[in-house]
Amino acid sequence: FYPKFKSWADDYFFIPHRKETRGIGGIFFDRLHHRDCLGSKQKLAEFVMAVGNTFAPTYCQIILNKSSLVPFNEENKLWQKVRRGRYVEFNLVYDKGTKFGLDTEGRIESILMSLPPQVEWHYNFQTKANSDEENTTLLLKKGIQWI
Repeated sequence: FYPKFKSWADDYFFIPHRKETRGIGGIFFDRLHHRDCLGSKQKLAEFVMAVGNTFAPTYCQIILNKSSLVPFNEENKLWQKVRRGRYVEFNLVYDKGTKFGLDTEGRIESILMSLPPQVEWHYNFQTKANSDEENTTLLLKKGIQWI
């Protein structure tokens, strides 16, 4: 299922005005129906549970493995805030759930609480050459095959 759901993520989490993806990697499925790929509702439920049960421990292990590798500095913190800005742009302009909530008079405070508390935008922000941030930017493209 990975190639289909990876492509779905690339297409959904794409920020057209930036010509970049919101993040790297991942899978996405929206309105998945058992007839689309799994054959039965039971197999679909098992699949969704397996994804959910795999995500948290895998993500936590990545964080534990990487958290002590390199201390972060102010440049890294700025990059984090700029990337958070991309998340805000995506959510407010393109995300179906956010748009639905705003269009149907959802609880605005609840909708906006999902946005990060610290964000920055800089005119024509450029990463430094050969930096980790530049390397990450090169990965914010559709169609990269991770496996």
